[in-house]
This record gives sequence, C-alpha cells and structure tokens, in this order.
Amino acid sequence: MAKIAVELDRALALREMNGAPGAATARRVAQGEGWTVSDVVCTSGPRDRPFEERHTDVSISIVGAGSFQYRSASGRELMTPGSLLLGNAGQAFECAHDHGTGDRCLSFGYAPDAFERLAADVGVRPGFRVGRVPPVRALSPLVARAFSGVAGGVAAFDPGRSGFAAAAFGNGRSGFAAAASWEELSLQLAARTLRLAAGLSAPSPDASPAAVSRVARTVRRIEREPGEDLALGSLAREAGLSPYHFLRTFQSLTGVTPYQYVVRTRLRAAALRLTAEPARVIDIALDSGFGDVSNFNRAFRTEFGVSPRAYRTAALGERPR
Repeated sequence: MAKIAVELDRALALREMNGAPGAATARRVAQGEGWTVSDVVCTSGPRDRPFEERHTDVSISIVGAGSFQYRSASGRELMTPGSLLLGNAGQAFECAHDHGTGDRCLSFGYAPDAFERLAADVGVRPGFRVGRVPPVRALSPLVARAFSGVAGGVAAFDPGRSGFAAAAFGNGRSGFAAAASWEELSLQLAARTLRLAAGLSAPSPDASPAAVSRVARTVRRIEREPGEDLALGSLAREAGLSPYHFLRTFQSLTGVTPYQYVVRTRLRAAALRLTAEPARVIDIALDSGFGDVSNFNRAFRTEFGVSPRAYRTAALGERPR
C-alpha cells in the first residue's frame, strides 16, 4: 500500500540524513476504556542490533509496510504487510530487520482484563498460542479499514455477517464519531483475531537464513511494485529457486501462496485508493495490475464481499444503492 509506505519512507530518509541508529516511534491514534491504537514506525535495519522488549498489554499489530522477523515464546515468524503480530501481556519478544530496513504497523493494545472479557464473549481462550496470523482473506476488510483511518481518509467497511457497517475516521466527522469507529474496529479486530488464531498451529522449525532472505526480498519487491508482472516464474527466477521450491518456501514463511499474496496486496491498495481518491474504478483497476475492470470487480467482490463501487459508497457514509 503505497500511501502507507510514504510515512515510513520519510522516516527512513530522515534517519539517513541524520546518521542516527534505527528506532521505533509511536503516535497514539485513539484510545478508550481498555484499548489503545498506535501508529508505529520503525527505522531499524540489518546494521541495527535487535534487543528484547516486552508487551505491556495484549497486542494485535497490523503490518502495513516493510517486513521483519518476530521472535517470541511462540516461535519465529516472518512478518509481512497484511499480517497480524500477536503478543500476550507480559510476553518478551524481539524484532529483527536482517533482510530489509524499516516497517510500519498499526498496533492495537488491550488491557488484559478487558481482553479476557472479550475472549469470553467470543467463546475462545484469551491467550495467543501463535505469534502471527497470515494475511488471509478474512482480515482484508479490517486491514483496509484500519489503514484508511491512519491515511487520513474514510474507513472502508466490513460486511461481516450483519450487512453493511460503514465507519468514517475523518472526512469532517466529529471526534466522538471517529473515536467510536476506532472502538468498534478494535473490538471487531480482536474478535476476528481470536477466532483465526485459535485455528492456527505453531510455526514449523526455523527456515534457513537464505530462505528467509529470498522471501523477504520478494515480499518487498511485491510491495514496491504490486502492479508489475509478478508471475510465479519470474518471482522464482529472481529468488534463485525453481517455481516448485519457491512456492513451498514462500507459503511456508508467509502463510499464503505467492499468487494469493500478490492479489491481496493489489486489492488492499485498491481499497485504500477507493476511499481516499476520486479516481475512476477502471483507472484504479488498471493501475493495480488487473488486466480489465471485470476481472478486478470479481476479485474485489470475492475479497471484500461487495463491488468496488458499493465499497466506496459505503465508505463515504452513504447508503448503498
């Protein structure tokens, strides 16, 4: 999502100019009783030594740009855009940027007692047994909605199981409305994450550093140029692997296939543009790497449950026609 990477690029350029070591800075976006939302930009890279940190509250962080390695008691995971970083309150963890510089995440924090009550309502145990949820389709509406908020536009909506639910984070809405929208999103994200994480198993034994490096390089290439030719064969050649081994390695480390990752990256970027720009749907479709608008419409409806036009209409606070 190019717009999400802009803030990260600015921070990296400033770090380069000042010659400062890598660091993470957090900006509080919203907060309420038992929950917070922070926009976290990290400028660390391969030359920066990782250090152990600790989750103060229960944490669900949406990766918006960049990639990095996350190590916790649950194992080691490669974090990529669209995935969720999970942390239990009091849990130690470490983030490393061995294969690229910088990342940007939207971090949702939950007070342990509030999260336990929410987990009980959902019918799932509150503790996370895994450290990551991959960038799966079930997360796409919530991820797009969240980053529409920090991008300064209006949030897209998540059809879920109960029909349309538009929620604006900007566009002249009152501070109360914006805060209420963030609170709703924090609850929806936690509930969906609890259900998804409950069905996941711990990661397989650590992949080789060379394999992680190849996949991380591919992920950053897709992030930079989502509209370019990103066929399996060309990505595999760039990674120096056969298509079969590249497919297995990529899916093992990211949790999705290269094709799923490319399409999902394109659709998230398109969803963000639909809520922030007046550009025509056909222009967004072609810019996003889809060969024609009908193919884009089908893929978008499959991912988000509605057409691009209905998505934009609902995001702007209007009733869908």
